[in-house]
Amino acid sequence: MSMLTPPGMGGKYRITGDRYPRMRRPRGRRRLVFAALGSVVVLSLVGWGTLQLIDVFSGGDDTTVRTAKGTADCKRDQRHDENPRTGRTAAAPPKPADITVNVYNATKRSGLAKDTADELKKRGFKIGKVGNAPSEYDKKVKSPGMLLGAPGAAKGAFSVLGTQLTGTETKNDARKGKDVDLIIGSGFKDLVKQKDADKALAALAKPEPAPSGSPCG
Repeated sequence: MSMLTPPGMGGKYRITGDRYPRMRRPRGRRRLVFAALGSVVVLSLVGWGTLQLIDVFSGGDDTTVRTAKGTADCKRDQRHDENPRTGRTAAAPPKPADITVNVYNATKRSGLAKDTADELKKRGFKIGKVGNAPSEYDKKVKSPGMLLGAPGAAKGAFSVLGTQLTGTETKNDARKGKDVDLIIGSGFKDLVKQKDADKALAALAKPEPAPSGSPCG
């Protein structure tokens, strides 16, 4: 055996000149690696296709469901939610003709309750009692006026009547009726001009725009 013969060759290969026998790695391992990678790719494609089929037959993704639900909630809110700025029901505030107003004078100026009641009647309000304020309020109301009524009045009647007089304060009592008291205070000067009051009434009936980014926008 020549000294140039690699060990283990048993003399089968003999190095001559500048050529040497090439030692190659077994091809079986490489084939296993490629086979494993191919299986992973195939399984991934099958899983992706299955998800697509489920999405199609389920009628859309969760975003579509949430959008439809948000639209329904938005419509319901526009019908029933209160405007946080005015405290009124956005969809249908009561009309002046649906509100009975009792006008009381808590100032030293005589005839003020009657004059105010007559003007409110011209503007469409129903007028109930007219006279001097009860002793508990007489000469004790410093604001332009106080709106007094049952707790339910705050949902609409106070806001509608409040368009006729700026700077009013509100208070609830234990009455069960739907009538509202307007107690004229020492800060009273005059009712709001009718054209301005009409604009305020129209704004009450107009729903507020939804914030940007909400389902209602």
